[in-house]
Amino acid sequence: MIDKKTILGNSGLAIPTLCFGTSGLGDMPNTYGYNTPEDRAYATIDYILNSDYPFLDTSRNYGDGRSEERIGHVIKAMGGLPEGAILATKLDRDMQTGRFDAARARESLEQSLETMNVSRVDLLHLHDPEHAASVDEITSANGALPELFKMKEEGLCQAIGLAAGNVDVMMPLLRDWDFDALISHNRYTLVNHNANEMFNLATARGISILNAAPYAGGVLAKGTVEHPRYVYQKASDNMLDPVRHIEALCAEHMVPIGALALQFSMKDPRIASTICGVTHPERVDQTLGWAQADIPDALWLELATLIPSYDDPEASRVYKPG
Repeated sequence: MIDKKTILGNSGLAIPTLCFGTSGLGDMPNTYGYNTPEDRAYATIDYILNSDYPFLDTSRNYGDGRSEERIGHVIKAMGGLPEGAILATKLDRDMQTGRFDAARARESLEQSLETMNVSRVDLLHLHDPEHAASVDEITSANGALPELFKMKEEGLCQAIGLAAGNVDVMMPLLRDWDFDALISHNRYTLVNHNANEMFNLATARGISILNAAPYAGGVLAKGTVEHPRYVYQKASDNMLDPVRHIEALCAEHMVPIGALALQFSMKDPRIASTICGVTHPERVDQTLGWAQADIPDALWLELATLIPSYDDPEASRVYKPG
């Protein structure tokens, strides 16, 4: 399972089953509730790029550009992106005005390439259309989406995708545009299956799925005592109770909840790759260990009896970039 690779759409780009997300490496305390020092971020990026799974996912707006800046620092220090490494980033709206036309998309990519010290990326997504000023602007003839497809034609990326949260915004775009891939975050986890119908649509259309945030922002990795937050917000008991129930099952079977959360995503045949955020080098090894941990059939059977939520897990979230 861990060594499988999937070719994204018709792009020819083969990706491994694990990808490492770098939003937390951009130092985003409003989102994660903690800071990530620069030196530790550098060490983590270097460790990923020298690992057996050198697949990084970032974005122009993670940490107001800090994620890409830190990746670029490491790539420059290494003398370039190592052979075999895969780099994915995202086109982002103007963070002050919400403008997301073709010119803004082009500006976003140019900033990313310059910042990361590369001339192209392997995978490029349109990011967070639900937060832009207008989805109609994005899809218009002079919008960011047609520009994304031009970037692929120009060889600035090998594959293109859609990366967003709100399923209701994503579904029409996935029906109408021939993406190679999509990223969904927090919406297909042990406790929430909000993206299930969307995943079925993507599979039917030949769009490869990258499932991000399998730990629901950290609680399904660290547990409710150490990390009483859910999808980037302080969590109520109602939010945490389903997690506590799964924690109890994991304790009974002596399985780390993080291993169950990760393998739940990895074992789904619709999912090409699972994106896990890490902010310490040792978390990379922990992720690889969890991916190969032995999980008894009895635990999977008990998990199958639980009823997940299909609601938007971020419906009550107050969105604050950074």
